[in-house]
Amino acid sequence: MAENKTQATAASVETYLQAIPDPERRADCEALAVMMAEATGCPPVMWGASIIGCDTYRYRYESGREGEICLVGFASRKGDIALYGMGSVLDQTERLGRCKTGKGCLYIRKLADVDVGVLSDLIAKAVADRRTGGESS
Repeated sequence: MAENKTQATAASVETYLQAIPDPERRADCEALAVMMAEATGCPPVMWGASIIGCDTYRYRYESGREGEICLVGFASRKGDIALYGMGSVLDQTERLGRCKTGKGCLYIRKLADVDVGVLSDLIAKAVADRRTGGESS
């Protein structure tokens, strides 16, 4: 079976963050890295070229395909910041503020658009759910 394209690397998280040209977006991503590290108890690492993730999540689909990805992570995309591993909490975003959701992902434009305390709680819940087997995507 083929390996995942997105794997943990030795690339520098700090270098990735410093390369984000917009200072507000850079600060938001730095804050997200801290939030995810606190929620997981693990330092952030680069997954592929553009995802910062914390800890490791082993998954197995019904098809038998299995692999590893970050437990929770995020990437600074062109329009939004995509947060990964958030599938179990996507139905709890009503108090968060301005955001969008997708299959297992939460999208925010900037931290100023959301309640950071609620976001931190959602990240912690998503981590707990994945660690106890309550989330598979």
